[in-house]
Amino acid sequence: MTSVKKDQATLELSAKEREMEQLQILLANYQLYYQNLRNFHWNVGGNSFFELHAKFEELYNDASDKVDEIAERILTLNGHPLGNFSDYLAISTIQEANSNCSGAEMVAEIIASHEILIRKVKDVLVEATISEDEGTLDILPAYVSNLEKLNWMFKAFLR
Repeated sequence: MTSVKKDQATLELSAKEREMEQLQILLANYQLYYQNLRNFHWNVGGNSFFELHAKFEELYNDASDKVDEIAERILTLNGHPLGNFSDYLAISTIQEANSNCSGAEMVAEIIASHEILIRKVKDVLVEATISEDEGTLDILPAYVSNLEKLNWMFKAFLR
């Protein structure tokens, strides 16, 4: 193998490793996001209770599906998805949410979480492009458009 091919193989491996790292962080972020939504679902109150209670349930069900999809993508790429909450807490850029807040504060927290998730999905997409991972490139773009639309709706809710 020539030196150029060895360097290229090392670069490709590094891109795959970077993609795997970003997928693990995305998985951790979605796990914290999911748990925060459950927390909000259980603890929301006030005039918007019925609307928000149902919406939070819809969102945590969707987040649960995405957690599974991301973990299975990691497995498909011959990785080992993190499975301990302590590991998620260590690498997630989404923090545990306080449940002692108003419905509007919960919605604002969700908007902020969506912004973090959008940035992280885009980080994964950059690495997936470099490593030519068509499977990840097929799955994740829809996450961005969905989160952006949700943020538009939640921002309208807060007006």
